[in-house]
Amino acid sequence: MTAVSKSFPSDLEIARAADLAPIAAVAEAAGLHEELLEPYGRHVAKVSERAVDELKGRPKAKYVVVTAITPTPLGEGKTTTAVGLAQGLAKEGRTATLALRQPSMGPTFGIKGGAAGAGYSQVVPMETLNLHLTGDFHAITAAHNLLAAMLDNHLHHGNELGIDSRTISWRRVIDMNDRALRNIVVGLGARVDGVPRQSGFDITAASEVGVALALATSLADLRERLGRIVVGYTFDGRPVSADDLKAGGAMTVIMRDAIKPNLMQTLEHTPVLIHAGPFGNIATGNSSVIADKVGIGMSDYLITEAGFGADMGAERFFNLKCRVSGLQPDAAVLVVTVRALKAHSGRYKVVAGKPLPPQMLEENPADVRAGAANLRKHIEIVRSFGVSPVVAINAFPGDFDSEHEVIKQIAQVAGAHVAVSTHVRDGGDGARELAHVVEKACSEATDFMYTYELDAPLKDKLHAIATKVYGADHVAYAPSAERDLARFEVLGYSQFPVVIAKTHLSISSDPSLKGAPTGWTLPVREVRVAAGAGYVYAIAGEMRTMPGLAKSPAAERIDIDADGNIVGLF
Repeated sequence: MTAVSKSFPSDLEIARAADLAPIAAVAEAAGLHEELLEPYGRHVAKVSERAVDELKGRPKAKYVVVTAITPTPLGEGKTTTAVGLAQGLAKEGRTATLALRQPSMGPTFGIKGGAAGAGYSQVVPMETLNLHLTGDFHAITAAHNLLAAMLDNHLHHGNELGIDSRTISWRRVIDMNDRALRNIVVGLGARVDGVPRQSGFDITAASEVGVALALATSLADLRERLGRIVVGYTFDGRPVSADDLKAGGAMTVIMRDAIKPNLMQTLEHTPVLIHAGPFGNIATGNSSVIADKVGIGMSDYLITEAGFGADMGAERFFNLKCRVSGLQPDAAVLVVTVRALKAHSGRYKVVAGKPLPPQMLEENPADVRAGAANLRKHIEIVRSFGVSPVVAINAFPGDFDSEHEVIKQIAQVAGAHVAVSTHVRDGGDGARELAHVVEKACSEATDFMYTYELDAPLKDKLHAIATKVYGADHVAYAPSAERDLARFEVLGYSQFPVVIAKTHLSISSDPSLKGAPTGWTLPVREVRVAAGAGYVYAIAGEMRTMPGLAKSPAAERIDIDADGNIVGLF
């Protein structure tokens, strides 16, 4: 059984006690010269786009994506495992760079808390990371809302383009959980206050502007992507873009600094590139292409993280992000926890914001084995892309060795590498076994492949993901979805890759189905185009793009002490 002292300090206490290196020193050790940096204080810096070309001559790093099995609502620790792995590689005498998404402040003040890692495997300063950082999310919010304002202004001044207001899909965004803003009416009041219509707010992480940032390869490419964003359709069915509204240029100006990745460090001074933060269920769920193109030349290993499970963020990493970046992964780490496999046994109910069921914390290898189908399916998903899977057992204090042994057996029988990691408690030293196994996996030959070809019809692409990745038998389309697909083929979007927006709590589209469901049909109720991001996405189920706060959100516990220090952040 893994043991942790009851006096184990909080994440914030550990982060605050850290001895941080000057960010220029972190950069210099990774081959980033000072003229490529724009410092934001002593411990954060923006990295110039020029770094991509400056580092091109250096050997390419081994490229590792960290994903997970289907998570519980509490998450299984992908970020902290990625941090621990990078620190573990350093302990093994290798150099590593991390490329991670920026956390949204909504979850920070909600139930989930921050996203800087945990224990002795964190990105620091964690307060800075979780609260604003360098303002990239605010830039996304401003650019997105500028387009919304110009759209409503166009309607107010006569609607010269002939936009059918019933087709407008461009809502406003804010980086906060606020359920009261999900559905609103704009334009109320006097005639000069605009044209009344129903609309709403999404959280900033759901903005297509943020996805465009994540997939852009340069500022010029971002300009093109922002100009292509479709906000609605005219009465004769023509898509209306940001450039039609003459908003693309100003949006790009707002995003001019946001295009630059943010450089930070782990507790053990490993360089970390933080950039972009799109949702993992309705969008790509990955950090930026630019950060990866910088990081690939900075060290022996580049480690990035994909949102949620291998069926979600990793599928989009392989099928979308790798297509745009031109980079191919050498290995994929699948994070698994005892509690997640017990949850997939179907014998327990895990609810965000509530303690785990007491019986779930008892030693019970049989429950772990009962949930094994989910792990096996995710190993199969990774293998379907021709990439070597490494199962990382993220050890929790209440785990038992017998439960870890079951996971090891399952992984080994499925042909995956496997290691137990205690990085939360022990930092890089606790991840040395994982680092060693990842090195071994990266030395193996890969036969990287996509799930579908871009010249296939949109329906064939969606069918390929549903059947080959999720394990569905069929895809059923609502009549409106059929019409959407036919229209997008005519409008020239047939060459786009596809995303399926679905729950992250099951490999299927039904969050109540645990393990690895079979014999089910994926229901597609609507299909939309994210023309700026460059993909078509099908909506399977109800997706919340604006979370709400719990009865007792984390914000209630966050404060400033008498010395001006932040307290209650986790």
